Amino acid sequence: MSVEDPAAPELPRAPRYGSRSVAEVMGSAAAALGVPGFRNALSLPSAQRYVVVLVDGLGSRLLRETASYAPTLRAAQSLGELDAAFPTTTSVSLSCLGTGATPGRHGMLGYDVVDPASDRVVNMLGNWPSDVDPLAWQPEPTVLDRAAQHVDAVTVSSPRFESSALTRAVLRGGRFVGAHGVYARTARTLEQLREGRRGLVYFYWDELDKTGHKAGWRSDDWLRSLEDLDSALKRLVTKLPANTRVILTADHGMVDVAPEHRVDYSAVPELMAGVRLTAGEPRAVQLHTDADTDPEELESRWRAHYGDAVWVATKQHLAAHGYFGPEPDQGLLERAGDVWVLAREDIALYDVSRQGTRPLAMVGQHGSLTDRERYVPALVW
Repeated sequence: MSVEDPAAPELPRAPRYGSRSVAEVMGSAAAALGVPGFRNALSLPSAQRYVVVLVDGLGSRLLRETASYAPTLRAAQSLGELDAAFPTTTSVSLSCLGTGATPGRHGMLGYDVVDPASDRVVNMLGNWPSDVDPLAWQPEPTVLDRAAQHVDAVTVSSPRFESSALTRAVLRGGRFVGAHGVYARTARTLEQLREGRRGLVYFYWDELDKTGHKAGWRSDDWLRSLEDLDSALKRLVTKLPANTRVILTADHGMVDVAPEHRVDYSAVPELMAGVRLTAGEPRAVQLHTDADTDPEELESRWRAHYGDAVWVATKQHLAAHGYFGPEPDQGLLERAGDVWVLAREDIALYDVSRQGTRPLAMVGQHGSLTDRERYVPALVW
C-alpha cells in the first residue's frame, strides 16, 4: 500500500506460508506416511494411507454458514482454518498444494498471467500455448513425484485433467485414475487404498466451484452440490480400510457478486492510461505498466477511483510483505502485475476489451483477501 495515503484501507495480512496454508497439506500427509524429506507442519496423525481431498471453492467461512447441510463435514475433526494462497484462485493454491512451495517459488501467480518471454497473457487453467512447456514454467518438484519413490502415489480426478498443462506443471507424478462423476471418483478412490501398502491419494472435487461460479454459493444449486459432496464423503470415510486417514481442504472460498457490481474498468480511460497489459482475475486484477508509467502513480489513480471498495498495492509492496512467500524468485515475479487491485467489497472488475462480455455472467467470484475467499478448512477423519 502507498505510505502516502494513511486513510486507505489496510491490506489484510499475508498467507501463513510454512505453517498454516494450503502449501503444507500434501507435504504433511506425505510426512505422516513416513516419506523422507517432508515436514509434518500440520501435525497429522501417522497412517499407512492418506487421502488428500481438495474441494474446489469450499471456503471455511462458507462451510460455517451452511454446515447444517453437511453432517459428515460437520462431524470431522477440524484442525482450524488454513490460508489459501495469494491470490486466492485455483491455479495458485493447487500449485502450492501440489509442490509445497510458495507462489514466489513456483511462479503460478494468477488465473491469467503474463509470460515475459513473449509479452502475452497465458491462462493458467485453460489451453496453454504450445510453446510454453509446463515443466519449464513451473520449476519446483511436486509432492506426488517425490512421494511416488516411496509409496503408491495416485491422483483421482476427472479424465479431462489427466494431460492438462496445470496437472503436468504442479500435480505430475504417480498414477492418474480418471472417473466421470463424483460417486465414480469416490469408488475409484476406495479402490486405490489397498491394505498392506502405503499410499498417498489425491482426490480432486470441482463440482462445487463450478456451481458457485454459475449460480452463486448462496443458491439452492450450491447447497445441493454441498449435500452431494457430503454424501460422497460419508461413503468414503465409512469404507476406509484400517490405518487410513483422510484430510480435506480447499483452494479458496467465494463471494457472490450481483450483476450491477460486475464492472468494465477498461471503459474508463484514466484507469487504463499507462497500462500495457492486464491479467489476474476480476477480484485480483494485475496491471502491467508501460515503461513510462510509475506504478505508484497508477496505484493512486485506481485508489482514487474506487476508494474503499478495493485494496491497491504495488508488486514491490506485496513481495516485500510476504504475499508471494519468503524470498520469491525475482525472475518469476516478472510474471506478476506491477500494480494489483484487490476487491474489498462484493464487486468484480473486468477488462472487457480483452476478455469480452461472457465472463460478466459469473456470479460466484474469488481471488481477493476477504475472509470468505481466503480461509479454507482442514478436516480430518
